[in-house]
Amino acid sequence: MAKVKITETILRDAHQSLIATRMKTEEMLPILEKLDQAGYHALEMWGGATFDASLRFLNEDPWERLRAIRKKVKNTNLQMLLRGQNILGYKHYADDVVAEFVKKSIANGIDIIRIFDALNDTRNIRVALETTKKEGGHAQAAIAYTISPVHTTETYVKLAKEMQSMGADSICIKDMSGLLTPYYAYELVAALKKAVKIPLELHSHTTSGLASMMYLKAIEAGVDIIDTAISPFSLGTSQPPTESLVATLNGTKYDTGLKIEKLNEIAEYFEPIREKSLKSGLLNPKILGVDINTLIYQVPGGMLSNLVAQLKMQNALDKYEEVLKEVPRVREDLGYPPLVTPTSQMVGTQAVLNVVMGERYKMVPKEIKAYVKGMYGKSTVPMKEEMIKKIIGNEEVITCRPADLIKPQLENIKNEMKEYLEQEEDVLSYALFPPVAMEFFKYRQAKKYEIDSNYADKEEKTYPV
Repeated sequence: MAKVKITETILRDAHQSLIATRMKTEEMLPILEKLDQAGYHALEMWGGATFDASLRFLNEDPWERLRAIRKKVKNTNLQMLLRGQNILGYKHYADDVVAEFVKKSIANGIDIIRIFDALNDTRNIRVALETTKKEGGHAQAAIAYTISPVHTTETYVKLAKEMQSMGADSICIKDMSGLLTPYYAYELVAALKKAVKIPLELHSHTTSGLASMMYLKAIEAGVDIIDTAISPFSLGTSQPPTESLVATLNGTKYDTGLKIEKLNEIAEYFEPIREKSLKSGLLNPKILGVDINTLIYQVPGGMLSNLVAQLKMQNALDKYEEVLKEVPRVREDLGYPPLVTPTSQMVGTQAVLNVVMGERYKMVPKEIKAYVKGMYGKSTVPMKEEMIKKIIGNEEVITCRPADLIKPQLENIKNEMKEYLEQEEDVLSYALFPPVAMEFFKYRQAKKYEIDSNYADKEEKTYPV
C-alpha cells in the first residue's frame, strides 16, 4: 500500500463551505509558498463557487487569482471543480463554451480538473473530460454520492467503469452531504478498487459528524487520495482537519509524509482569518456543529439553510419539519436525483411549494419542468408516467444529451461584450454570469480610468507645460 496522498481544500471548498467563498486572493498569497512546500498531492483552489463569488462579492477577476496562485505554487498540483456541461454556472452551456473554458483553465495553470454531473449522467461530463485530456490536464471524473433505494454498490461500480472507459485519469467519490458511513465506505472503496485500475480519491464534509471515521475505513480499503482542510477552516460543513488525519496515519503503512510542524505554521496563518470571520458574522458557529438531519433526510447542509430562508420569506417557518419530510417524496417522484447543485435547490424549492400551497405540484418552477423534460439529463431511474403528465402535461421528453440541442454560443457572446474585452478569458466570465461579469467589467474599467487620471494629474504637476 502506497502512502495516502492529501488534497488540501483551504483555498476553495473549506472557505466555500464555511464563509460563503469570501476569502480574498490577497489573504491567500502570503501563505502559498508554505502550502507548496508542505508535500500535498494537490491544492484545490478554483472552480465551484469561487468564480461567481470573486466577481460578485470581491470585485476580483477569478482568472487573475488563478494566475497569481500559479506563479507562487511551483511544485504542487492545482485543482479545480467543474460541473460538467454546467461549467461553473447553473444551466447547460454549448460544447464550444465548455471546451474553451477547460482550455483556458489549463492554459492559466490548472493541473487537475474534477468533473461531475449532478445526475451522474456521464454524457454531461464527456466534452469537459475529453478536452481536459487533449489539453494535457488530469481529468478526474467524480461520482456524486447519494443514498436511495436505487443507489447500490453495483450502481457506483458500473458508473466508475464507465468513467474509466471514457478516459478518466482518476475517480473521486464526491460525498457532498456527508452521508457516507464508515463501514459502507470500506465496502464501496473495496468494490471500486477491484473494478477500476485508476487512482481513487474521496471527498466528504463533516456535516453529519461521520467523515473522519469514514476516511479511516476508506483508507484501510485502499483509497489513494483524501480531501482535507487545514484546521482553522475544517469541520462542520467543511472537510475533516488535515493535521488530525496526518497525525492518525503517522508511522503507519499509510503515512502521508506530511509534517505536523509545517502544517501547524499553515494553520497559524489562517487562525486570524477565522477569528475575523467569526467576529464579522461571516462564519456562523451553528454550521460548525453536527446536523443529524443530514442523515435522516439526506439533505446537504447548504440545502437546509436554503429551506429555512425560503420558509422565512413565506412566513411559514413552522412548516420546516413538514418540508423536510416532503423532500424525500419529491426526490422519489423525480427519479431519485442526487442532491447537489443544482438539483438540491430544485428539489428543495418544490418541497417548500408543495407544503406551503397545501397541494402537491399545484405550482411547479420552470427548472423542475425542464428537468422532467430531460433538459438536465437522465434521472437515476425513469419517472412514473403519471408524474410526468402532472408536471409537464403532454409536452415531449427529450432522450438525447441536452447539450446536443444547444447551438455554438461563443461568437455571439463575444459580440455582446466586446467593448469591455481586455483578455480572451473575459468572454468566458461573461458567458457564465452575464450581469455579474458586466458589473465587474465596468468596475474594472472605472478603476483603471481612475488610476490613469491620477497618473495624468501627477504627470502634469511634475512636468508643467
